[in-house]
Amino acid sequence: MTTKKRLVLAVYASSLVRNDDRTLAVVHGMERALPGLRLEWEVTEKRQLAMLPQRDEWLIEAAAGGKFPFVCNGDERFPVKISGLTTPASLAPGGQSLLDVHAKLPLDAAVIAAGAEVLERVAEGARAYWGHATPDDAALDIAYQTAPTLQGPPSPRRGLPALKRLEHIRAPQIPYYLGWLNYWSAAAAEAIGFPDPARDAELLSRARRTVSGGWIVQLTDVPLDLDDPAHLDTLKQTYERFPEIGGRAAP
Repeated sequence: MTTKKRLVLAVYASSLVRNDDRTLAVVHGMERALPGLRLEWEVTEKRQLAMLPQRDEWLIEAAAGGKFPFVCNGDERFPVKISGLTTPASLAPGGQSLLDVHAKLPLDAAVIAAGAEVLERVAEGARAYWGHATPDDAALDIAYQTAPTLQGPPSPRRGLPALKRLEHIRAPQIPYYLGWLNYWSAAAAEAIGFPDPARDAELLSRARRTVSGGWIVQLTDVPLDLDDPAHLDTLKQTYERFPEIGGRAAP
């Protein structure tokens, strides 16, 4: 496995407010999950790097304006970046604006080993409804489940189910797709009906509770690879198990 592959991470939470402490909590959480990582560089609007000698104070100032700026570790050999943006209420589930936190990390052995903790710390720091961490090649296939075509509806690859767009999902607690590692808050787990001990034994064998009462649920033992028929079957079966995900359940 080369470091050219990436782990794509995203979590979805209520939108930032002024003086929100979650921006700093997310950045600190990612650093704790990956010892030695320091996200001390800003990516400017001109896509240039600027060192942040007083990073925490700078993040607090950004949070005072309700912003989650683009920061990274400034290391081209092991590039890690994270940022946040707002999905307006008109385009968000349940008509409630969202904070979308996105990160990319090299998909190497260290990140694979720490991936669940990275996702948990970022999600819990953001007080997220739900989130995921997925290898970028699988994430591209999953994106086709919601991407509209010129003819209209999505045309998913590999026989995966078509999923509703964000604004058509009834509540922000409902995940709108699956990933390799999944974070479901207590509210999200309740919304989709997880766990059912009789039906979720396999998933529970690769799941654990979080401090807040949510769940980290890992679909496959190794990073999701949809060229592997067993991995593809697992993804399809998990969608079948949770029809609420992606807004597919009957109203």
